[in-house]
Amino acid sequence: MRVLIFGREGKVGAVLMQALAAAGHDVRGLEAGEPLDLEGIDAAVDFTTPTAVLGNATATLAAGVPCVIGTTGLGDDDLAELDRQARETTTQCFVAANFALGAVLMMRFAAEASRSFPRAEIIELHADTKLDAPSGTAKATAAGMGGDVTIHSVRLPGLIAHQEVILGGLGETLTIRHDTTSREAFVPGVLLALDRVRGLPHGLTVGLDALL
Repeated sequence: MRVLIFGREGKVGAVLMQALAAAGHDVRGLEAGEPLDLEGIDAAVDFTTPTAVLGNATATLAAGVPCVIGTTGLGDDDLAELDRQARETTTQCFVAANFALGAVLMMRFAAEASRSFPRAEIIELHADTKLDAPSGTAKATAAGMGGDVTIHSVRLPGLIAHQEVILGGLGETLTIRHDTTSREAFVPGVLLALDRVRGLPHGLTVGLDALL
């Protein structure tokens, strides 16, 4: 597959450039300000910023190129716009708050556990370079637990991506934790999304769990 990666020099983009090429894909990278050439591209991957991703997606969807987006910080209006554009261009757009398989399982376990505990809170910890807070993963976790969950955000140097869901009940607590210790953790999820994206319905599909 011929894949264009927006943000090739970013923390995730640089990892994906190497990993996708090693997996057999023909990978091209793009940075802000460089000319966009979508000729022959089968799918685009975006791990940039909330201010850049909509413009990137508009261009790729208009060209009929499916998008795989891992950029967080998108609001409901942004997602609705991506869905509208993808439907109008009969193209697929896939968005996930987290591409680490363990994080997806953590969210699934938290949703299941929340049905048995009266209270829960989420602590999400990321590098101080992360632009959005709370993280997309934390917001997706809370939504899966019914929405009424307090989220605490920590931003410190030395962190990558970590999340604890602490559930409390009479005489007990349950902690569900996921740690991303390297950005290589996102590679299997991105490869899965690239493998499946062209078979998805036209429009927006959200969440890696939709592919599992």
